[in-house]
Amino acid sequence: MGKKPAARKDRPLPVFPHPSAELLSRGLSMLGIAEDDSSDPRLGTIRGSNTLIPLIQSYIRELELFNSVFDLVGAAPGTEDGRCDLVVRHILDSLAPWKYIADLLRRPLEAADASAPPNLADVGSGAGFPGIPLAMLFPDVRVSLVERMSKRCAFLENCRAVLGLKNVEVLNAEVENATAAAYQVVAFRAFRPLERPMLRSLLALVRAGGCLAAWKARKEKIREEMSQIEKDAEGWSVHPVAAPFLEHEERNLVVIPSRPSLNPLN
Repeated sequence: MGKKPAARKDRPLPVFPHPSAELLSRGLSMLGIAEDDSSDPRLGTIRGSNTLIPLIQSYIRELELFNSVFDLVGAAPGTEDGRCDLVVRHILDSLAPWKYIADLLRRPLEAADASAPPNLADVGSGAGFPGIPLAMLFPDVRVSLVERMSKRCAFLENCRAVLGLKNVEVLNAEVENATAAAYQVVAFRAFRPLERPMLRSLLALVRAGGCLAAWKARKEKIREEMSQIEKDAEGWSVHPVAAPFLEHEERNLVVIPSRPSLNPLN
């Protein structure tokens, strides 16, 4: 989603109520993620926290190891405060709308795509948010991490190998050069307002009956942003998201369907 702001190593970190390991365990429970793996007719396996936690902890170690070289996240690497920030603001925030994402992936597609397995693209993936946490949760859903910066792609490839994420592929490409009409859900955590040229490029990646899913903050800002691009984003909707330990910060998921009459969450 364009150039992300440079990570600020000097910004004050918030004080969270528990150590990072406890934040992760409690946060997954608060999101309604069960302890044990389960099976879904459309999505296949949905991992529970007993399986997810070791995977996420391995991911955190990779992030801390490579953060200073690849400038991946703003959290201070190698400190408990930084680890807490990473768990809450990146991992749990990425998983916060997982039930909405599951519903979007369950929705049958149209015509020629009707029998295609569900898949998701994380555009502007950066350090792998939200794509890697979602790929961990849904191991049978194909997840494409689309990232334009080759050094970040090298990090993502490393994570794919270390974490054994066989359902993940890394695409070193600009949004405009990614495969057209290939994905059921195109997800991104937005750092900048969504503008018309980028919206059109993103919608071009969506399969018939699919949608965009944007991690956003305040509804007031969302309405202001969407008012500028409403003609190209007909049928869009906003869905409140409860991000664990960020109750004081508004979170929403914006869903933009490939066709206005097909909004899957309305």
